[in-house]
Amino acid sequence: MTDLEIGRAWVVDSLAGREGPGEIVVRDGILEALTWLAGDEAAGVTADGVVVAPGFFDLHTHLREPGNEDAETVASGLAAAAHGGFTTVCAMPNTEPTLDEPGVLATIRGAATASGSPLELLAMGAVTVGRAGERLAALGELADAGVVGFSDDGSPVRSGTILRAALAYAGTLGLPIVDHAEDGSLTAGAEANDGFVATVLGLRGWPVAAEASAVGRDLAILADVVRDVPGARLHLTHLSTGEALDLVRRAKAAGLPVTCDITPHHLALTEEWVAGARRWAWEASGDPWADRALVAQPYATSVRVNPPLRSPDDAAACLAALVDGTADAIATDHAPHTEVDKAVEFGAAANGISGIETALGIVLAAVDGGRLPLLRAVEALTVGPASIVGARSRRGAPGLVVGAPADLVVFDRSDRWTVNPESLLSKGKNSPLLGMTLSGRVLFTIAGGRLAYQAPDA
Repeated sequence: MTDLEIGRAWVVDSLAGREGPGEIVVRDGILEALTWLAGDEAAGVTADGVVVAPGFFDLHTHLREPGNEDAETVASGLAAAAHGGFTTVCAMPNTEPTLDEPGVLATIRGAATASGSPLELLAMGAVTVGRAGERLAALGELADAGVVGFSDDGSPVRSGTILRAALAYAGTLGLPIVDHAEDGSLTAGAEANDGFVATVLGLRGWPVAAEASAVGRDLAILADVVRDVPGARLHLTHLSTGEALDLVRRAKAAGLPVTCDITPHHLALTEEWVAGARRWAWEASGDPWADRALVAQPYATSVRVNPPLRSPDDAAACLAALVDGTADAIATDHAPHTEVDKAVEFGAAANGISGIETALGIVLAAVDGGRLPLLRAVEALTVGPASIVGARSRRGAPGLVVGAPADLVVFDRSDRWTVNPESLLSKGKNSPLLGMTLSGRVLFTIAGGRLAYQAPDA
């Protein structure tokens, strides 16, 4: 168990909704003291230096085990998560075999135990058998085994009839359905966001309507189901468009039990990155050629992701939704791949970014750019995702709770680090940020009172 003293730091307690100068003491793994500083004691302490926050909670992580251990294992994924400041991760079910029965969950948990990682590993069960969309998986058995929700992520629940049955059944179990909102009839063969960049590069367009229409369908079905099953809950993952987020905003205002998350890359990266730009969304114009913003080669497969990187306006809508609470959480959608799966033509490359280690740096870029308050950013990385599935977390809501096992991250906003293959603990090196520097180097991650990560020189 860990002993740690951090004095004169900027403390962000998202559970209490408070931030400011403070000090913490961890003894034998227990958060023994949290002291808020004021007056002369607080002089010179700012949010630009060392920050202490609750450990981050990732709602959407692909660990690849079982079935694709060349891309990631449970052990390497948990190590990468700890490097990124995460203390709880929720594994998605698109493994081989699919996590559609309790035996697969037992395999994943066994791998987590064998890794020795102190991180808490949660998991989503599949909605349908094999994620094939044809018949419901054994939702009751999966719930009894301990899954925290159900998703066919990587694929939408294509059948409205099956989605309706899943929402009703999961609602009686007290668990959410997590849907990947995509109308496949509009995205067949699509390669990049349907817009100016795709047109110039000759890539087949992926329309905004594919996401918005799927969200509209899901919300209509939810409204129908919730009349009979009040416990039904829908979570829409990795939303990327202003139109879809407006639908969620209106549904929430109408009282529907819907939540959603946004990825760091949809907050801060845009379709310009496909052309070779490497500037943040709030700096982008939508025409990187006119601005001479191209600094990398086009068609980098590291930026091929589902849903695709969108326009600067959509990225701004994602940030606005996060600030106003329409978006409940930031989820990494960490999707590691082997070089073989990415070293192909852009349109043939596997979708996904290895992003759990760079999530904090991307989010802090938005904070530094004045687009996102630090407290709200930490809330979206902690209490937001935990509120969606946290009832089944042994550690409860993320917060700095005196007398409880310490579950926290310490990072230095003034210290920058370079993203390169050697600095990433994930087996997946498919990051468009390779070669870039990010602020917010993680110094310590403590999970359940145990040291999960320590920077080499910390």
